[in-house]
Amino acid sequence: MAEPPTGRAYLRLILLGAAIGIPAALVAALFIASVHGLEHWLWGPGEPPWYAVLSLPVLGAIIVVLARRFLPGDGGHSPLKGLSTAATPISHAPGVFLAALGSLSYGAVLGPEAPVIALGSVVGMVANRYAKFDTQGASVISNAGQFSAISALFGGPLVAGMLLLEGGIGLGARLLPVLLPGLVAAAIGYLIFVGFGTWGGLDAPGLEVPDLPAYTGVHLGDLLIVVVVGVLSSFALARVHRLGTRVSEMKLPMPALLLAGGLAVGLLALLARALGANSQDVLFSGQTSVGVVATADSTKIVLVLLIAKFLAYAVCLGCGFRGGPIFPAIFLGVAIASLGVVWFDLSPTLALAGGAAAGMAAQTRLIFSPLLFAGLLVGASSLDVLPPAVLAVAAAWLTTKFLDRRAKPTVETVAPAD
Repeated sequence: MAEPPTGRAYLRLILLGAAIGIPAALVAALFIASVHGLEHWLWGPGEPPWYAVLSLPVLGAIIVVLARRFLPGDGGHSPLKGLSTAATPISHAPGVFLAALGSLSYGAVLGPEAPVIALGSVVGMVANRYAKFDTQGASVISNAGQFSAISALFGGPLVAGMLLLEGGIGLGARLLPVLLPGLVAAAIGYLIFVGFGTWGGLDAPGLEVPDLPAYTGVHLGDLLIVVVVGVLSSFALARVHRLGTRVSEMKLPMPALLLAGGLAVGLLALLARALGANSQDVLFSGQTSVGVVATADSTKIVLVLLIAKFLAYAVCLGCGFRGGPIFPAIFLGVAIASLGVVWFDLSPTLALAGGAAAGMAAQTRLIFSPLLFAGLLVGASSLDVLPPAVLAVAAAWLTTKFLDRRAKPTVETVAPAD
């Protein structure tokens, strides 16, 4: 990357980053409200009937097929390849929106972060069309749109900014001037989200899990458990991506593979229901279910949710749905940690923080962003649980790097486009 602009040109980038934060947040708000509004209309309150659990993921697959077949951009970035912060062309926006809507609202086990990033990037590209920046300036403004949009999903500008910082750490000191417009946009975007309040279900993905017991006093057994959680989360995520890759390599046309994937996800959710779990905790990203699994008191239910979510996540990664890979990985990490709650009386608060941090670290190959996210997830208890969570992240990161050296990685880290 060339040296960042200075003087008036740089001030212009910062001011435009602040201005982009507003429309990027509005676009993200519209997307999230659409996803939650359609989800509520389709699934209703409580446990839906069996035929809805079986058929809605298939109907969603049909929508994704139409978006990928007839709209530009193939519905957006494949979740099997991780998150991408490459600039998204304006013409791809309708396909990204429709494919993500057909995936997320209809029960696919993926998160909203990837389409939110892509749509935020589109806002930046629209701004660049009028501001006429050079290639580097256009990349900075595209990133500003992305991180304004995603800041709400991760509880504000800190996690969004840290994702950007860790992803571009190879740039050294040159990264800081590039970071500032995006961080300003993320702060403005989050303020816009807060201003919307509960409109359109925007409070549904809220981070903090309520009514968690206080965690006081660190015990040696807790430290050993969270290290094991970090290692197991890495192995689980590696297996998920390997299985997802095998699904993607099946010799089926894209429409047939998507329809089969939707049917498989519905069947897994019904099987989990038959075994005593809630089908809604198997479907979707897992954002609203991490508290459920962290406080579960039954080995059977935790294992059912863990295995069903594992398989459904792998299917959705590989069969062609569109969404983000981070939140289901967080759910898997929390589910693994929840076994420590049931078996060894581990604090649910520590299980939530350590499992979430380990799952996110194993998926993104980042360190500080997962810790910030875990701290936001547990709220007031964050100062007490973060030291053990550091061990979970360290174990997950080291194990993931070891596994990457043994096999060619199938996912990309979060990295800003040059």
